[in-house]
Amino acid sequence: MIKIKPLFKISAIVDDPQITKAGPVGERRFIPVLGGEFEGERLCDTPQAGGSDCQLVRTDGVADLDVRVTLRCDNGAVIFMTGLGMRHGPADVMQQMAAGEDVDPSLYYFREALMFEAPPGKYEWLNRLLAVGTGQRSPNEVIINAFEIL
Repeated sequence: MIKIKPLFKISAIVDDPQITKAGPVGERRFIPVLGGEFEGERLCDTPQAGGSDCQLVRTDGVADLDVRVTLRCDNGAVIFMTGLGMRHGPADVMQQMAAGEDVDPSLYYFREALMFEAPPGKYEWLNRLLAVGTGQRSPNEVIINAFEIL
């Protein structure tokens, strides 16, 4: 039996995607992270600018997600977070999202597996866990509700 525990909610402000259309395996999107905030019972503060979400939108319409960001905690510690996941839904819903419209997250699937690299000290417990997240995409923001797998 898998049990989960809330870890944090992250709200990342993102820039417009840089797109390479119609490559040999699909469309590539590079989406810069500009900042934002995250908060949980055991850690909180800010995703730092400079991270990104590198996506491959496959020919079947599924977006493979590869997220790399750093999180600056309220005590100054910097944690590296990797997220691998996928987002997909009905073609019309995904077209609305690509057009920059705000779409109800219940209309599409958005999940990520999250891993962390934290320095010794207060947050090193993150180095020994796997988390999963459910996501929501709005025009200039990505929201992930992350849960620790116990």
